[in-house]
This record gives sequence, structure tokens and C-alpha cells, in this order.
Amino acid sequence: MKIYTKTGDKGTTSLIYGQRVAKNDMRVEAYGTCDETNSMIGLALSYMHKESFQKKELIENAYHKIQTNLFHVGAELATPKGKEVKWSLKPEDIEEMEKQIDLLNDTLPALTNFILPGGHSSGAAFHVARTTARRAERCAVALEEEVNPLVLAYLNRLSDLLFVTARYVNHELGYTEHTLHS
Repeated sequence: MKIYTKTGDKGTTSLIYGQRVAKNDMRVEAYGTCDETNSMIGLALSYMHKESFQKKELIENAYHKIQTNLFHVGAELATPKGKEVKWSLKPEDIEEMEKQIDLLNDTLPALTNFILPGGHSSGAAFHVARTTARRAERCAVALEEEVNPLVLAYLNRLSDLLFVTARYVNHELGYTEHTLHS
């Protein structure tokens, strides 16, 4: 099977079920930004590869499932209104992320000020993934068609988890969080 199809050479792409839309369609922007978030999560995880810290395996396992779920979110966003969605999120997927947030956050120093993104390359990459998840959420909200509320909740909670994960990784690897100067 060839990777290139040439069907997008004139600025259009196919949604699930074959409907063609412009590549700058908000639906394409939404699922494309989910893909971008997924790729950044992969990069963040790759930076952790040689590191050793508590809950590393738990984080890796959680994000493996999250990366799979992000494909489901993208598929849902790529499915035209009125068509059957083949892969759907469940409320348990969001609850699972909330448990991860609580588990990691409970071991961190309390936030008393805004922190600047950075730290270990993995922590910094998780911060970038957080910003792309927020953009994916904004794109999904901007769709004129109704979006599954679980998709919006999932993307919202994912950005929260990415923020806490960035903080946790930086904390575990001995990187100091820098705050805004007054």
C-alpha cells in the first residue's frame, strides 16, 4: 500500500465515511490538533526513557491508554454529523484521568503562583502537549455542529493531567519550578 494517495493535492481531505472537506475546515483542525497533542505526548514520554523515578511506569501506562483514546477523540471529530461513531469515549475514561491527576498532584507542593513551563525536557514537552490539548479543545468548541460532551470534557481533563504530569516529572527529577516575577 502506498503512503501517498494524491487525493489531497488540491487542499481537501476525507472525513470518516468519505465526505471531502477543505484541509482548513475546523473539524480537520480539531482532529489534527488532537494528533499534534498525541505526538507531543509521545515526545514527552521518549524524554523519560532513560530516567528513573517513582510512578514512571504508572505514567507510561496511563499515557499509552490516553494516546489510544486521543485517536478515538480524533475519529469522533472526523465523523460527520449524523453518522455513526465507531470509537467512543466512556465516562470512565475521564474518571481514570481524574484519579491520575489526584494521585500525582497529592505528592506535589501546593501552587501559590503561576509557574513558567520548562524544566526537564520531558516536563517541558508535557507542558507543550498541554497547550496543544487546550487548542484542540478550543477547536472542538468552535465547531458549529454539536460535539459529544465527553470529547470536550476529555480534552479539558487531559490538559489538566498534562499540567500535573509536567509538574510531577520535574519535581521527581529535581527541577525547580520557576514562577512569574511580580
